[in-house]
Amino acid sequence: MTVVTLGETMMALRTTGLLRLGGSARTSIAGAETTVAIGLSRLGHSARWVSRLGRDEPGELILRTLRAEGVDVSAVSRDDAPTGLIFFEERLPDLVRVQYYRANSAATRLGPDDVRTAVSGDVSLVHLSGITAGLGEGPRSAVEAALDIAAERGATVSFDINFRSKLWSPETAADVLTPLIRRADVVIGSTGELDLVGGVESLLAAGVGEVVTKLGAGGAESATVDGKVSAPGNRVEVVDSIGAGDAFTSGYLSAFLDGLPAPERLARGNACGAFAVSTSGDWEGLPTRSELALLDVEKGEALR
Repeated sequence: MTVVTLGETMMALRTTGLLRLGGSARTSIAGAETTVAIGLSRLGHSARWVSRLGRDEPGELILRTLRAEGVDVSAVSRDDAPTGLIFFEERLPDLVRVQYYRANSAATRLGPDDVRTAVSGDVSLVHLSGITAGLGEGPRSAVEAALDIAAERGATVSFDINFRSKLWSPETAADVLTPLIRRADVVIGSTGELDLVGGVESLLAAGVGEVVTKLGAGGAESATVDGKVSAPGNRVEVVDSIGAGDAFTSGYLSAFLDGLPAPERLARGNACGAFAVSTSGDWEGLPTRSELALLDVEKGEALR
């Protein structure tokens, strides 16, 4: 069974100090949907990513990284527009400032035609994000097309709200995302993001099968019309909190694909989030299936 996700991934530059003062930067990639795809791949699932990249070296870096992680990039198109760029600036020891350079990037040209062939008969789950819908009319229509095709093929749809204030206002995001999200089977978001689209009870009343609330260090909660269940977070030392929510989503969807009950889905999501925040980078710390049990190892112990 294959999972399909779509959206923008950018070349990422992570600095160890202020950008204005120069200094060194580490090059990587960053994108909510590819973090989920990498997480699923490391956990043994088949993941396909749909997007557009520039015919440039940042695009090559992204493709090379995803291929190395076992993600299917056969549905990625190359474009004359550039690949997007994102800076992570360590402004304070526990505060990272993010700057995007994604206007008119290749991914903003994503459209329905990019999706139609990618969501084929082997697809069991389509994972969408509010970020993609916020990139412009073309990507928004791609999200709508993915919802239509998933419904035609009987594929499950998960939708992570992933509100980004630098993309659009809360009011605009709410107007656009609410009708899209109500078509999903599983909706994932923080408390504030869920309130943005009407709240948990409103989504369940609209026909969403399950609403998952990410509570950070507090763990997570799952709600259906039959009630709520929760799972506590894992206590780990936080190195980099960026990407934790997408890491949670990858773990949650992995357990969903494995047919596990809600408490175990939440627990795996929390575990993947814990691994992610324990390592610098959006996706680098995501665990393999065999590593999930490492959180139970006593602190300071060496595995020999």
